Amino acid sequence: MAKIIDRPRYLEKLISKRENGLVKIITGNRRCGKSYLLFTIYHNYLVSHGVKESRIIELALDETANARYRNPVELDTYIRSLLKNKSQMYYVFLDEIQKVEEIQNPYVPNPDSKITFVDTVLGLMKLPNADIYITGSNSKMLSSDIVTEFRDRGDEIRMYPLSFSEFYNAFGRDKSKAWREYYTYGGMPLVVTKKSPEEKSKYLKDLFTGTYIKDVLDRHKIINESSDLEELLNVISSSVGSLTNPLNLSNTFNSVKHKNISANTISTYLDYFKDAFLIDSAVRYNIKGKKYISTPLKYYFVDVGLRNARLNFRQQEENHIMENIIFNELKIRGFDVDVGVVEHNSKDTQGKSQRNYLEIDFVANKGSSRLYIQSALNIDDESKRLQETNSLTRIKDSFKKIIVVKDNIEPWQDENGIQYIGVEQFLLEDWTL
Repeated sequence: MAKIIDRPRYLEKLISKRENGLVKIITGNRRCGKSYLLFTIYHNYLVSHGVKESRIIELALDETANARYRNPVELDTYIRSLLKNKSQMYYVFLDEIQKVEEIQNPYVPNPDSKITFVDTVLGLMKLPNADIYITGSNSKMLSSDIVTEFRDRGDEIRMYPLSFSEFYNAFGRDKSKAWREYYTYGGMPLVVTKKSPEEKSKYLKDLFTGTYIKDVLDRHKIINESSDLEELLNVISSSVGSLTNPLNLSNTFNSVKHKNISANTISTYLDYFKDAFLIDSAVRYNIKGKKYISTPLKYYFVDVGLRNARLNFRQQEENHIMENIIFNELKIRGFDVDVGVVEHNSKDTQGKSQRNYLEIDFVANKGSSRLYIQSALNIDDESKRLQETNSLTRIKDSFKKIIVVKDNIEPWQDENGIQYIGVEQFLLEDWTL
């Protein structure tokens, strides 16, 4: 029997949204565990809390046996036929909902009148004894557009690959080995089940070529520019965590790849990757000026294993990978994440005043609370420590300031209130603001 990988954070979100009158839409990059969360973890939870199996309706629309229900009218009729007891709540799980085709409305003469799965799902949602959950795994369903289609009637649950805590619980063994495995192969759930490095590498590379890139190409009907799209992925993979913008990337293509791709085209391609939940970005925020700086910005991969596979595991700079993992952890924990900029004035060698900008890796906001975080491989000596704290000590507010280091250290706090913690502890502990 396959080992169940617990996803407690997402289970809690489903529980909190249970029977809230909205469509629960589970989104995230492909193979991150959306179907497993719904059909195994949440299913088991409902049964263990008294829900009869007969009241859980599960339909995998990618199976040939269910091909009939890819017609939205047939799907609607079928689900309604199963909601027999009007006094009991039924839980409806529709997997691979994007398999439901758009059809011509057979009841009106207007050729522009269509019926889609959105119409079907919203109709089912209005039934008093139906609690609706949907997932999907192609480019249409992965797109953030799907949440927009449901407007205020959909409740999105954004899912990520395994956090380090989830990975460690499934991986077992000691933390140091788990960390090396995680920063190399990432947190895609099926990676945990692969035995050899060759199997893990092949799985991740196949995901890119056979799934992710294909989804983006198909959705946006890209034919002749597919090589440019892939090359851009390679460039982003190589520069993860570095400040850049579409114009800089365009210049890189021109000088290094000898290809002329406009900054607007590159911006569009980056949006495609973000829309498919492959990459994310962090915009710069001027802390003292309290304003955003639109460019340059930083890009991160939603899973470092995918990033590493894209580069054939050649560029294993642990500092950049660690920074990417911390960014993902903050997003998983529900923070909005920016890159911090602290400006200050100083004198040059000639005594003239000059303005300087210091960077803080992450400004993480959740509601009215905030964290300032620096990612540092080590702070072996005092000069290195002062270099890492230079920007933090110039911030005069009372929000928590943290330096995360690679080494497994005993957490401590300096005279300026800056906290120091090892990355494994940072990722594993349920620390609070």
